[in-house]
Amino acid sequence: MSFVSELTKGIIKENPIFVIVLGMCPTLATSTSVNNALGMGLAATFVLVCSNIFISLIKNITPDKIRIPVYVVVIAAFVSIVDMSMAAYVPALHKSLGIFIPLIVVNCIILGRAEAFANKNNVLNSIADGIGMGLGFTLALTVVATIREILGNGTWLNFKIMPSTYDPMLITLLAPGAFITLGFLMALMNILKEKK
Repeated sequence: MSFVSELTKGIIKENPIFVIVLGMCPTLATSTSVNNALGMGLAATFVLVCSNIFISLIKNITPDKIRIPVYVVVIAAFVSIVDMSMAAYVPALHKSLGIFIPLIVVNCIILGRAEAFANKNNVLNSIADGIGMGLGFTLALTVVATIREILGNGTWLNFKIMPSTYDPMLITLLAPGAFITLGFLMALMNILKEKK
């Protein structure tokens, strides 16, 4: 496949959240605000791209028997870079995302792309796949977070956008609101796919 098709397939056709339904834990937990969603999405994208590059480079010298542990070590190294960088430069976001940053190590989107794609393709296509899947993940997180933040707080990126008379729907900021929002969005994606 070409670089462009690899780059774009993760955004809509194989979106990790709305189509493949991977990475649900960070999606549901960190999508209470657009700031959190963008932070988690960009962190996961960085790890995805870097680990795809590295795994594609070492695929021919990695024995099959230890392939998965090697992937986990590679991914953990890049997650450590993200974790320490966020703690140093954006401590408020780091505190807000909490345990979900270290848990990027076991995010099935990243492990899945390492096994299903980077392990079988060249570096250039692995970069495109990482960027595409990362952007798709970030976009989906941001859409879910936009709905939850507007309905739950009346804000977007912490700017007040609803009138002062707006009575926030606090359930959208809780776990049931995350499931309901994601369910409606996935149903909408399925309806749009059926119409094509």
